[in-house]
Amino acid sequence: MGSTSDKMAGKGNEVAGKIKQAAGDMTDNPKLKAKGNAQEAKGHAQQAKGKIKEAGKDFVDRM
Repeated sequence: MGSTSDKMAGKGNEVAGKIKQAAGDMTDNPKLKAKGNAQEAKGHAQQAKGKIKEAGKDFVDRM
């Protein structure tokens, strides 16, 4: 995946995770809330990966 697609997928996972967390809160379902937390964390990691790829590409381009 490229840096942009990593960042977009990460944002999607963050949003989906937040929705699952809210649904878990509303339905008093701790398992769903935990899955939402995990998915949101995955999204944060994907975005970080995209930013690192972008920074690496920028570094190489400047050389």
